[in-house]
Amino acid sequence: MSEALRVGVIGAGPWAHRVHAPGLAAHRGTRLAAVWARRSEAAEALAEAHGAEAVGSFEELLDSVDAVAFAVPPAVQAELAPRAARAGKHLVLEKPLADDPAGAEAIVEAVTGAGVAALMMLTRRFDPEVQRWLAGLPELGTLQGATGRWLAGGLLAGDYAASAWRQQDDGALIDAGPHAIDLLDAALGDIEEVHFADRGADGLWQLVFGHEGGTTSTLALSLRMPVQPSLVDFAVYGEHGCAPLTGRRTAARECYAQLLDNLLVMIREKRVDHPCGVHRGLHLQRVLADVLKAR
Repeated sequence: MSEALRVGVIGAGPWAHRVHAPGLAAHRGTRLAAVWARRSEAAEALAEAHGAEAVGSFEELLDSVDAVAFAVPPAVQAELAPRAARAGKHLVLEKPLADDPAGAEAIVEAVTGAGVAALMMLTRRFDPEVQRWLAGLPELGTLQGATGRWLAGGLLAGDYAASAWRQQDDGALIDAGPHAIDLLDAALGDIEEVHFADRGADGLWQLVFGHEGGTTSTLALSLRMPVQPSLVDFAVYGEHGCAPLTGRRTAARECYAQLLDNLLVMIREKRVDHPCGVHRGLHLQRVLADVLKAR
């Protein structure tokens, strides 16, 4: 690509400030061109900080960019992403893809029909450490199962204390769940069944998944646990031992730069398939729905 990809950000919340806007502005292959948010003053502040334009409507943003990065609640993304895809815009999509499987299916249909590139913000999948971990799993031989913990206090205070969709009873599952479920799924193969799902009164989820091939995994998940630092770790077990994945060594903004690298390759090579594309998002949406049914 001879010129930087013009990208517009929709939303002006914490993640847009912390990752999307600075990441797009800093990347050599992209330019943050426009920002639109339902709170115009927030859009103006974010745009001004990065030399972009705050626009007055979603339609105006689409007219001024080549791609759109979403930093909005799932229901809003489900409404707007199909319109952006049908307008021929490439997409950076938040997780979960939508607020229900029907909304996710509509996004997949629009993206597939338009032939645009689209990637999910499954941040840790773009972490070199995670990529090395996944690539090394064949050394374990026949895989037998996996465990995961994602225990943090992100909903107790700070940036997300006022985030209505995260603060609902299922907020931890909807917010952190796609990341954790995706890692277990990528390690063992597609989740085909939810064997057990329980959310305690304190917001702690305990989940057991059945994967293709008959392996199982377990996940403990909470964003209301006052632990410092957060406990985020995974382990896969096989006939030759165990492969742990502990902590996070790569910052989210560096993972975002890797995501943008991938998006630009997809656009240049006119590729629509990717392990973190919209079909992945639809699969995860269906797993979330199955968890809620099983609870």
